[in-house]
Amino acid sequence: MIHRTLNFPSLRKLLLQRGYYLSSSKIGAYNGYTSQPSPLPIPSDEEEYANVDWDNLGFGLMPTDFMYVTKCDAGQSFGDGQLNRYGNIELSPSAGVLNYGQGLFEGTKAYRTENGKLLLFRPEENAIRMKMGAERMCMIPPSIDQFVDALKRTVLANKRWVPPPGKGSLYLRPLLLGSGPVLGLAPAPEYTFLVYASPVRNYFKEGSAPLNLYVEEDFDRASRRGTGSVKTISNYAPVLMAQNRAKSRGFSDVLYLDSNSKKNLEEVSSCNIFISKGKKISTPAISGTILPGITRKSVIEIASDLGYQVEERVVAVEELAEADEVFCTGTAVGVAPVGSITYRNTRMDYKTGVRSICEELCKTILGIQTGSIEDKKGWIVEFD
Repeated sequence: MIHRTLNFPSLRKLLLQRGYYLSSSKIGAYNGYTSQPSPLPIPSDEEEYANVDWDNLGFGLMPTDFMYVTKCDAGQSFGDGQLNRYGNIELSPSAGVLNYGQGLFEGTKAYRTENGKLLLFRPEENAIRMKMGAERMCMIPPSIDQFVDALKRTVLANKRWVPPPGKGSLYLRPLLLGSGPVLGLAPAPEYTFLVYASPVRNYFKEGSAPLNLYVEEDFDRASRRGTGSVKTISNYAPVLMAQNRAKSRGFSDVLYLDSNSKKNLEEVSSCNIFISKGKKISTPAISGTILPGITRKSVIEIASDLGYQVEERVVAVEELAEADEVFCTGTAVGVAPVGSITYRNTRMDYKTGVRSICEELCKTILGIQTGSIEDKKGWIVEFD
């Protein structure tokens, strides 16, 4: 396995040396941020895991011990961040993120191996994507090195919340916020970069069962020359109406079409889409309206290595009727099989389960992410 190994000091021990109960006064409020103390004390270093029912872990917020926070003014660069107790943050009512939606987020996961190592999967790709999004949203991004360092520090500080091997992962949510006050429409004068964490398992309520999607024609996810290709917070709330409507009808989620012609596939609410026919796998090309998913990018490379013909191209909605398989990819969902898609009152069913392409790709990428399959590409960052 190719590892980029970090001999990181025991950050958790460093924090615990400052006191059994680390309140915000001991860790320090950071430039206007205040952290609410946890109702529970931090356990001793001997406690390997938090008190969690790992066998029944879902995908919901489970507050952990610490979050990483740093700030900078417009035109400057972020300095070293610090770890605060996880808790509420203080923002001006006129903050750019609250008034004009000037904000970005990312998502990645940390895994625990059988020998106790901690693994991150391609974190620099998340950093690069945040940097690209920040340029589009007129924001100051953290450097790639600082982004990755912030992830490592957050994981180490919350190590007891990283699930046991095979029981899930520690989901990491980096946020870049226009936190400075602004009244007129303009970039914020100050920015905050923070990372918090929560242990998670399956994203969809179906667990690993196949998804049932609904093709949405009344609403668009993104438009040409808009912000569909960056992970801005303003892209996500608008999908809730269509998603809620689909779920009320028994569907798992919504599959969107292009806003221009309504003839071509784009993506699901929070993940990319693939279809397969024989040994050929196709996914909509990145064209400014589709988020360039890191799992998507990785699956394309893995599938090619496994001998599949992978195409990034325009995929017409009519091709759903001829596909053998359909699956979704994303950090939160992993590689998720689609059992059926309903389009204009016609339900189309797809192969799932044993010996499917989706299963092969899912096992391969998850194996790399968790360390059970050799990483020959240098995608894994290992630390402890």
